[in-house]
Amino acid sequence: MGKMLFIVNPRSGKAQIKNRLLDIVDLFIKHGWEVQVHITQAPLDAMEMAGAKGGQVDMIVCSGGDGTLSETISGLMELEKPPVLGYIPAGSTNDFASSLHIPSQTGKAAQNVVTGTPISIDIGYFCKERTFVYVAGFGAFTEVSYMTPQEKKNLLGHQAYMLEGVKSLANIKSYHMRVETDDFCMEGEFIFGMVTNTTSVGGFKGLVTQDVALDDGVFEVLMIRTPRTALELTNILSSMILKEEQSEYVHKFKTSVLKVHSQEAVDWVLDGEFGGSRTDVEIKNLTNRIKIVAGLVKNR
Repeated sequence: MGKMLFIVNPRSGKAQIKNRLLDIVDLFIKHGWEVQVHITQAPLDAMEMAGAKGGQVDMIVCSGGDGTLSETISGLMELEKPPVLGYIPAGSTNDFASSLHIPSQTGKAAQNVVTGTPISIDIGYFCKERTFVYVAGFGAFTEVSYMTPQEKKNLLGHQAYMLEGVKSLANIKSYHMRVETDDFCMEGEFIFGMVTNTTSVGGFKGLVTQDVALDDGVFEVLMIRTPRTALELTNILSSMILKEEQSEYVHKFKTSVLKVHSQEAVDWVLDGEFGGSRTDVEIKNLTNRIKIVAGLVKNR
């Protein structure tokens, strides 16, 4: 089949990958792959390895959480002709794996790598310097992902995010922003925004829309205006979770380019990692830039 680089983050999720590593490598070899294994040693290690070695192999497989996947793809984006990517999810929530219908069980996900079908996916380009795979966001709840300790994520799974999110409710900050797309412009006070290319965020499905394609050249965007009372905030959250019609505070739309200007620096989060504090943000959709092995719908 060719040469494969297998990048493994042994600290993701509950570290179950450690117990299955030999079986997975054996499976890959039995399917004709010449396998090189790299165990990540530090943050950004997956990105550096993918960028440095990706041009020398026919396939890269990464195992870890959404952060490991995002790092690996960031490395692949540096290459002129990136190899096909396989993914064995091993994180706490594995949002993007859900969008790709990749099985959550390690063994089945490994089998999917060698039998699944590669599809092209869009990648986000943030401020002309960083990429993201499935979500860029700011405001209420977004800091939860990178401030929640790994141990707590491992113990509680995506409930950890919700626990930390409830704690942060009392400290919700409002930002005055101008939001522009190719089609319209709006201005006002906002507490939350996210630009997504996924069916699931934080373990919740369909927060923005049920109609998500990973290769259509557009993002799904959710912007929430600042509510006047705690009751209105409760109504906003319930309408999102229950997927009711848009309220006056909730804006949902699709776009290939988004520009956001704020009067003060706003912290952004990219795929669950801190993306910097900025007053001006431009996000572009890079259409069909990476090929990744997806699963069958019945694998979900």
